[in-house]
Amino acid sequence: MQHLEQLLSQNDHKPYPAYKALRGRYRFPVFTLSIDHVQGDPFAAPSSLSLRIDAARHGFPKEYYELPHRRIMLQDFLLRGFHRALSRNSHKAKGSGKSGSLTVSSCGQEVLERSALTIDPKDGVLTVRFSAGFPAAGRTTLAMELRKMLMDFVPAAVRESLLFSAVSKDTLKKWISLADDQKAIRDQLAENELTAFVADGSILPRKSGVEQTPLPSAIPFESPAEDRVTLSLPGNRSISGLGLRRGVTLIVGGGYHGKSTLLQALERGVYDHIPGDGREYVITENTAMKLRSEDGRSVKQLDISTFIRNLPNGRDTVNFSTEDASGSTSQAANTMEAILAGSKTLLIDEDTSATNFMVRDALMQRVIHPEQEPIVPFLSRMRELYEALNISTILVAGSSGAFFRVADRILQMKEYRPLDITEQAKQASAEMGEPEDISSPSADTFLPKDLRIPLQNQAVLDARRVKVRGSGTDSISLNHESVELRFVEQIVDHEQTNLLGLLLRMLEEERFNGRTPLTTCVNELYEALRSQGFRLLGKESVPGNLAMIRRQELWAMVNRYRALKLK
Repeated sequence: MQHLEQLLSQNDHKPYPAYKALRGRYRFPVFTLSIDHVQGDPFAAPSSLSLRIDAARHGFPKEYYELPHRRIMLQDFLLRGFHRALSRNSHKAKGSGKSGSLTVSSCGQEVLERSALTIDPKDGVLTVRFSAGFPAAGRTTLAMELRKMLMDFVPAAVRESLLFSAVSKDTLKKWISLADDQKAIRDQLAENELTAFVADGSILPRKSGVEQTPLPSAIPFESPAEDRVTLSLPGNRSISGLGLRRGVTLIVGGGYHGKSTLLQALERGVYDHIPGDGREYVITENTAMKLRSEDGRSVKQLDISTFIRNLPNGRDTVNFSTEDASGSTSQAANTMEAILAGSKTLLIDEDTSATNFMVRDALMQRVIHPEQEPIVPFLSRMRELYEALNISTILVAGSSGAFFRVADRILQMKEYRPLDITEQAKQASAEMGEPEDISSPSADTFLPKDLRIPLQNQAVLDARRVKVRGSGTDSISLNHESVELRFVEQIVDHEQTNLLGLLLRMLEEERFNGRTPLTTCVNELYEALRSQGFRLLGKESVPGNLAMIRRQELWAMVNRYRALKLK
C-alpha cells in the first residue's frame, strides 16, 4: 500500500503512459489490490483492476458458499452491494474522458454466475474484478486524483459491502433461504413429472417491454384447483401453485389476457430470480428452450427432414444448408437444434411462429395433397416428440383450435388468471368432429444424428489478433464475422453474450480440427466450462464482464455462426 502511494506520487503530472508503472499487486489491510491492465489514454476503455479478500478477512460463513446454489446467490448479493457502494464515488475524481469512473457489473432480475465476483468454494477467497478510469488532464496524469480512487473510494466500498460484519445479516439470510427454496423446487420438478412450477401469488407482468422489474399494479397469479400442486420447502414449509406436467400443454385465451406474459415468465424461469422480483418462485426445468421462426438465419448441414421433406427443387433436407432460411425452415432448424442440445421442454408462442410450420387446417389438407406439401406441421409431431423422446411442449395459441386434440391439458388465461378448460375444449373439439390428419407420418427415424465435423476457419484466424466483440444481447463478432443472437430469447444479459464470443474463439482456435465431430467439440467445451468455471478462460486474466450460459445458448450460437466451416 505504501509502495503504491509512492508510485502515485512519482507519476503525478507525467505523460499518461507513466501510469503503466502501476501494474502489479498491493497489500491493503483487508484486501490485495491488483492493477491488471492500464488503459492507453483517458479516452480508451477503463483500466482493469481486481481485489482479493481471504476468507478470514471477509468472514462470510463457509455454509454460505460451499454449495453451488448458495455460493452463486451470495456472489450475486455481494456484487449488487459492491456496485451500489462503488457507484456512489464514480466520477468524483475529475479529469478528461473516462477519468474517475469506477464500474463493476450491474445485475438484472436474474441470478447469474458472473466473473465480476467469485468465491472459491474450497478456500473461500473472494475475488472482485472491476474497472477504473485513471484520471488525466488532457493526456497528463492526475495521480493524486487516482490516489483518492484507489486509497479512499475502493477501500470504503469494500468495507461497506464485502465484509460479513458490514452487511445486513437478516437480508443476507433471506437471500440464502430463497436460494435453498429455489433449489428444492427444481429438485422436485423431475420427482413430480413437472416441466415448470408457478407459485400462487407470483407477479408475472413486467413494468415495460424494456424494464424487467415487476409491474406494481399487477394481479397476483392464482393457479386453477385442477392443476395446483404443493411442494415442500426447507424448514418444514410448503408452497402451492401451478404445476405444469410433462406432455403437451396448451395456453389459450383472448388478447391481452396474459398468455404471452405467462410464457415469458416460464422462459426466464430457467434462471433463479432475486427476492422481490415477483417471479422468484417461477421455476422451469433448466433445459427448456424458447423456439420461434427466424427468417434469414444460417443453417449448416442439419437434418430437418422430420419437418421438411420432398422440396420441389430436390434439395436435401437430411443434410440441409442455407444462408437465408425461410420462416418454416428456420423454425424446423431451431427445433431440431434444441433437441440435439438436450432440451426436454419446448416453449413456443404462436405469434412468433411460422404459421405454415405450426399447423395446416383440414380444408387446406384436402385442397393441397400431402405429396405436394413438403412441410410436416409441428401439430403432427407434438405427440411424437413426447411419446418417442420425452420432450414436452408448452404452446401459446390464439388462432387455431386444431391443437386441442393433441394437448394433454389446456389452460385459458382470463384477466391474467389461468383456468383449466381441458374437458370443455376437448368436448367442443369432439362435437365439431375430429378432422382427418392426413399429413402425419408414422413415428420412424425421429431423432437426427449430428454428423457434422468442423474445420478451422483460417480466414477468421488470419488476423494478428482475434478480436471478440459483443453488441448487447443481439450479436457477437469474431473479427469481421458476426453471429446474430437477437432471436435467442433466453440470453438475458450482455455478459452472457461476451462469454459466448470467447467460447467461439476457443472453438476456432483449439477444437475445430477437421477430425472431431461438432457435437464432441461443443459438449466437451461446455463440460470444461462447467467444471473449471471462468478459470477456463485464463487463471490470471479472466475478464470481469462475463456471465454463465447454458448448453442450449452455446449450441444456439454455434448453429448461427455463418463462418462455420464443415467437412
